[in-house]
Amino acid sequence: MMNRKKLLIIAHAPSENTKKMADAVVKGATNPEIEDVEVVSKAPLDTQPDDIITAQAVIIGTTENLGYMAGLVKDVFDRCYYPCLEKTQGFPFAFYIRAGHDGTGTQRAIESITTGLRWRLIQEPLVCRGDFQEEFLSQCENLGLSVAASLDAGII
Repeated sequence: MMNRKKLLIIAHAPSENTKKMADAVVKGATNPEIEDVEVVSKAPLDTQPDDIITAQAVIIGTTENLGYMAGLVKDVFDRCYYPCLEKTQGFPFAFYIRAGHDGTGTQRAIESITTGLRWRLIQEPLVCRGDFQEEFLSQCENLGLSVAASLDAGII
């Protein structure tokens, strides 16, 4: 148990569908085949710099709001940027966007901030565009599983 790695999931889930998406990420990350990963899921307002600093990887989930990430996700970056800057360089992360439109502004904003943090994007962003589709849930579950399995295997 001493070698367990921590995967932090920070998900903004203001609706029933975005809550289902966040739950699907957690479901994938907590797959019984994953043995040495502790999954911690937090809402943006509950996330502190130490949550990030003590994790070995993070998945960020956000809605697209007016062509940008959710304000509460931006707040996480605002509060945690400087405390994390020197302590999380090379930090592996992935993210997903629930986009009512195209998600490009949201993706660009997250990539810009995480480039400044010198974090390492470990897979292509998952952008769930348009009207809600049940397929989004399996995509989110696969995202959680992929990141957790990579962390468990020591790939990231």
